[in-house]
Amino acid sequence: MRLDDWEESRNVEDRRINGAGSRGASTRTLMILWPIIRMLLRTKIGWAVIGLGVVAYLAGFNPLNLLSREHTPVIHRVSGAREQQAAVRMKKVLASTEQVWSHILGEYGRRYDPPTLVLYRGMTHSGCGYAQAQIGPFYCPTDKKIYLDLGFFGELKRKLGAPGDFAQAYVLAHEVGHAVQDQLGILGKVHRLQRQAMQRRNRTRANHLQIPVELQADCFAGVWGHYARSHLEPGDIEEALNAASKIGDDALQKQARGYAVPDSFTHGTSRQRIEWFKRGFESGDITACNTFR
Repeated sequence: MRLDDWEESRNVEDRRINGAGSRGASTRTLMILWPIIRMLLRTKIGWAVIGLGVVAYLAGFNPLNLLSREHTPVIHRVSGAREQQAAVRMKKVLASTEQVWSHILGEYGRRYDPPTLVLYRGMTHSGCGYAQAQIGPFYCPTDKKIYLDLGFFGELKRKLGAPGDFAQAYVLAHEVGHAVQDQLGILGKVHRLQRQAMQRRNRTRANHLQIPVELQADCFAGVWGHYARSHLEPGDIEEALNAASKIGDDALQKQARGYAVPDSFTHGTSRQRIEWFKRGFESGDITACNTFR
């Protein structure tokens, strides 16, 4: 992708440096120290120590920092050149999605409210619970933010065999697609149906309701790619299609366990994900992305 003339989005919350993403480390430390805290609560001196800790915390200093060795590298480690390049790339891709979706929704008389991209390492808090690197990027409709640990791109390349700048852009554009669904009211409707299915203890139904949501987000990512195609280079589309094929439910399950269980699918097969991305990319039309038929 050619990104030199793209601006960086301002709707980014970088928790890799300011320490906001380290709350998970403090939480784990607190769990480890809980037996000691319980002992302190049984003595007056212990209460005094805890009181000093609370005062320090309110003053802006987390006393757990002194007790957690893992906390320091989370906050203070210097970002590598590759990670910084990926961060800049994601900020520019996000800015591009903002322009594209503002234009598209504007044609339908709607105002696009762009989501905030949260960059973090390892673990951080979100409106949907704790975000962890292991679960990959996701959009949280509660706080309207996309959570991304840039280390995921290393996993995408090494473990899944999906390298490339445009493969990374596709991942972010997919999550932005969920933000668009949220604004259109699609996510809310599906989540209500999923809750009803779970109340009936029909997990398979709840899983399958998620599939058209994910495929539509793939199609929306393709729509964005259609408008951004002037910035594409030879091989970029192949990178996105390869990434889509590698993260299909059937491909991931076969890699992990050697076989696929269709009743547990939540994102669609590799073939479906490729098909819907291509449909969005070739048409550039959100009306071509009705995956709920």
